[in-house]
Amino acid sequence: MEERSGQGVRMRDVAEAAGVSRQAVYDHFGSRADLMVATVRHGDVVLGLDGRLRRYRAATGGAERLGAFVEFWGNYVPEIHGIARALLAARENDEAVAAAWDDRMGVVYEACRDIVGQLHRDGTLAPGWSLEEAADVLWTMLSISSWESLVLERGWPVSRYVGRMQDLTRRAFVRGPEGA
Repeated sequence: MEERSGQGVRMRDVAEAAGVSRQAVYDHFGSRADLMVATVRHGDVVLGLDGRLRRYRAATGGAERLGAFVEFWGNYVPEIHGIARALLAARENDEAVAAAWDDRMGVVYEACRDIVGQLHRDGTLAPGWSLEEAADVLWTMLSISSWESLVLERGWPVSRYVGRMQDLTRRAFVRGPEGA
């Protein structure tokens, strides 16, 4: 999928690469969209996603959770960037690829909602934000395109991206001495 920029990957291609029949692939996945979603989810397993999210999941406060997630995401994007680019390039013309992209970005959005919700429960969500708007803006700040602009186009090291995004998101969303 990454080699073809996500375009034109057929069930037959997957079956041939796996050394199984096309029918076996259909029987297991049901649809091309299900195959694409399973492929990107499998990539997360291979890259040890659960272990990488340990600090975020263990965080007890919203500000700690925010910092941990930004650190995780900023360091994870370089490893998924190839497949992310492939999905982005093909999603406009391919419903199966769009389903895979939407599935993964939906997980990121839910993490943003979780963080903002925890800030709200802690009483530390910066004034002026609704839960939905804060989650929307955080999700946008952490988008692949934002990462690309700063790291690839502007030449920032990943460590600078992570540090600056932690600072920026804290200032934007956290009330108190550490933020707004």
